[in-house]
Amino acid sequence: MTKEPLILIIDDEASIRTFLTNHLSAKGYACEEAATAEMGLTLAASLNPDLILLDLGLPDLDGQEVVLRLRQWGNVPLIVISARDQEAEKVRALEAGADDYLSKPFGLDELAARVRVALRHRSGTATVAGLPQKFGDLVWDAPSRRVFLAGAEVHLTPVEYRLLGVMVANPGRILTHRRLLEDVWGLRSTEFLHYVRIAIVGLRKKLEPKQGTARFIHTESGTGYRFYE
Repeated sequence: MTKEPLILIIDDEASIRTFLTNHLSAKGYACEEAATAEMGLTLAASLNPDLILLDLGLPDLDGQEVVLRLRQWGNVPLIVISARDQEAEKVRALEAGADDYLSKPFGLDELAARVRVALRHRSGTATVAGLPQKFGDLVWDAPSRRVFLAGAEVHLTPVEYRLLGVMVANPGRILTHRRLLEDVWGLRSTEFLHYVRIAIVGLRKKLEPKQGTARFIHTESGTGYRFYE
């Protein structure tokens, strides 16, 4: 018998926790709730949930600190749900280790979709070591270092190849500009942000069927990019 994925909801508002629990339970998930950061950290350590939904505005500890603490001992998928919608807050949370960020109020269908993507990424169904990975009609063949789109080989520059590699390794996850700068170029300063933008433009020209469309690479305004299958 397949075990229901366990979602830990850390939010100080009881009405929000109940609302999310009812919705996610109806979708087939098991849920546990925590009203404080300390309770959430304790439950995360003892229950080993499959995914955590975390509000940043907690009474005993700022949610940004909770993200850092969770990442010190585990890599459980972590989606921030917060009324703080400033870009700086989103970037801080994502660079601290959050996988995704939803600003309140958000649609339940969008939440369910983000949860599915995060859980699928954790299960590793999109990645099989030593085998080509398929994302629709895009094939990432790491062993041979080749990329194909609709059966035709796509010729990428070394930078474009490294950039796409980071993205396909993190499907559905928001990748901040700084994260991409570090992983692709080894740079930490955002003064080199134009490197990312130029490489993204090059990738899109080669992977997107029509100019101006976002089939695989989606822009998260002021934050970074997200790769969708």
